[in-house]
Amino acid sequence: MEIPSPPGDWPRTEAEALAVQDELRRRVDETDHSPAPGASGTVVAGLDVAYDDARDVVAAAAVALDAESLDVIAGATAFGRVAFPYVPGLLAFREVPALLEALVRLREQSGREPDLLVCDGYGRAHPRRFGLASHLGVLTGVPTMGVAKNPFVFTSEEPRPGRGDSAPLMDGTEEVGSALRTRDGVKPVYVSAGHRVSLRAAEAHTLSLARRYRLPETTRRADALCRAALLEVTTRDA
Repeated sequence: MEIPSPPGDWPRTEAEALAVQDELRRRVDETDHSPAPGASGTVVAGLDVAYDDARDVVAAAAVALDAESLDVIAGATAFGRVAFPYVPGLLAFREVPALLEALVRLREQSGREPDLLVCDGYGRAHPRRFGLASHLGVLTGVPTMGVAKNPFVFTSEEPRPGRGDSAPLMDGTEEVGSALRTRDGVKPVYVSAGHRVSLRAAEAHTLSLARRYRLPETTRRADALCRAALLEVTTRDA
């Protein structure tokens, strides 16, 4: 299988990536334009990636779900060469090309643009306030949010133990996201706005998408799809 390389104009150095990040960050819209959580007829897409470090390959998955029922409408994958070296705070530059290709294929399969993108990662909860969710949101124009499994470099008090309880995720005195309990007594997830979504709306979407498990169903489905796709291609090409 031929794995495509990143675009020729993709940043190659940390300085180039920081310059792009600074330029795109100015385009972030912090007002809420997302649909009502769980609304009938709404399509929510989950995004995730898996890596084969030995072969320098990233597999991206995009899965469209009906926001009301959480049934899967369509799923798509894309592969690419890892687009950028690992640099903390610049993870998006490793993943965005493959994720954009997966989104194009998802739109072709489902016949429509998602109303909301949910990334396994961060938006404003990022040292420079421009994580993967913000990056993809600005590039696509679609309301985008991040739900992460850990708080990265930020801190929060422990939320109360009930589902829906939350505590601010802080960078010094600035609230950059929230630690949100999606199940009673279970470790929280870390929610942040990306683009065209408010933090409060992102929390509501997370709870609507995480009805049975700690993680949103969008993340669970995308994670399973990208891992399965990577395993299939590495087994086939072995």
